Amino acid sequence: MATMESLIGLVNKIQRACTVLGDHGGQGMSLWEALPSVAVVGGQSSGKSSVLESIVGRDFLPRGSGIVTRRPLVLQLHKTQSGAEYAEFLHAPKRRFTDFAAVRKEISDETDRITGKTKQISNIPIHLSIYSPNVVNLTLIDLPGLTKVAVEGQSDSIVEDIENMVRSYVEKPNCIILAITPANQDIATSDAIKLAREVDPSGERTFGVLTKLDLMDKGTNATEVLEGRAYRLQHPWVGIVNRSQADINKNVDMIVARRKEREYFETSPDYGHLASKMGSEYLAKLLSQHLELVIRQRIPSIISMINKTIDELNAELDRIGRPVAADGGAQLYMILELCRAFDRVFKEHLDGGRPGGDRIYGVFDHQLPAALKKLPFDRHLSLKNVQKVVTEADGYQPHLIAPEQGYRRLIDGSITYFKGPAEASVDAVMFLLVLLLV
Repeated sequence: MATMESLIGLVNKIQRACTVLGDHGGQGMSLWEALPSVAVVGGQSSGKSSVLESIVGRDFLPRGSGIVTRRPLVLQLHKTQSGAEYAEFLHAPKRRFTDFAAVRKEISDETDRITGKTKQISNIPIHLSIYSPNVVNLTLIDLPGLTKVAVEGQSDSIVEDIENMVRSYVEKPNCIILAITPANQDIATSDAIKLAREVDPSGERTFGVLTKLDLMDKGTNATEVLEGRAYRLQHPWVGIVNRSQADINKNVDMIVARRKEREYFETSPDYGHLASKMGSEYLAKLLSQHLELVIRQRIPSIISMINKTIDELNAELDRIGRPVAADGGAQLYMILELCRAFDRVFKEHLDGGRPGGDRIYGVFDHQLPAALKKLPFDRHLSLKNVQKVVTEADGYQPHLIAPEQGYRRLIDGSITYFKGPAEASVDAVMFLLVLLLV
């Protein structure tokens, strides 16, 4: 039985391979879209970035006003037993980042490389892998935040463009939706929940996350939402307490922030009874376990799609021809195999196994003999010409046996006459074979 680590790791490798080959969704049913994934959805300023950083335990995402996430970020977390934490990008495979401030800058630079220094968006994902003993094995896709109005520097269609991009991910049946909603906002106005309800009306694929619980007005709480009474999902709601802006400015350690989050729920009179199922650490474990479950359920369909794709590619290779090997021995072997294949097909045509053999026979029974009869052999092999050729080749001398040089010239001259009709016969047979194969 495959372990959770190997299952999620295998899907991670397939996702990276798909990206390298240009398959990143939005192109009809593809292998990428058949792979289970967790898409993070939320409006701007919903706390989406803070949730991801809490799950990872590191500050690594660009921050700022407006649309900061302008390309999907495929975040693959790999739990290690020990050692230093580091990150790797698919577009920079030879670089290992141990400074997570450099990771943040690389995400911004790579985004600008595709979109330019504008506020436009692109559906080409960035692949980031983080290796750490402080994470669970999990893959998350961070998507641009849903917005309601275009700001300066954005096209008028930016609101619709972002929604269409997010929808292209979450509407797939293999996508797990992580819907981020601030607790200080009415759940009925949540952009993430609204979109999740449209593509997943039963709530079977949706995990609800409430952020900013500590910022709610005094005297109010979100227990109705967290207990599933305000809006029911198939999976439990999870509350998150992110770092405050002051903590971010002071670079408060993420491990310390996680401890404060646990203390908040454990000591809260409103949420104390839910403390064991709240917080970013619990959310990460919950998502990892569910992702493994979904992968197990989808393994047969994934294998079937991979096998189907392999068969289609092999058929295409057979049609256009296999790649030519680089070394001389392999090239010679390929040439001999092609000659054997040609010989086999040609023989089948002549032996009646394939149609058209009679037309090939006609070239040798009629066309070639007719052409040979027109050759001027009577003139070339006349007594006078033979005497002339022999004399020129061997000189005027008596011969006890046939003069070798003279005969060789007569034979070479005769072969030269044969060359034209023979080549015409070869061309005629090739033309017939092309017609038969087409």
